[in-house]
Amino acid sequence: MGIAYTILIGFVVGVIARFIYPGAQPMNWVWTILLGVGGAIAAGLGGQALGLYQPGQPASLVSSVIGALVLLFIYNRVIAKK
Repeated sequence: MGIAYTILIGFVVGVIARFIYPGAQPMNWVWTILLGVGGAIAAGLGGQALGLYQPGQPASLVSSVIGALVLLFIYNRVIAKK
């Protein structure tokens, strides 16, 4: 059940981040899930570095969306420019 829950939350976070980020984000549902999961991981690691989360504590939905937005920004500035 843990993997299915991670995929579902990753999809929700990815969809929210793509909706908030300006401009078209052409990616399929697999990349949307990976974006959401990556945003949650980035938010968790960043929160631990700032002392907001303890090791093993999951990041909140809002911070996961912010992490996904940061990943979208990096993708659009670095990778998509090529």
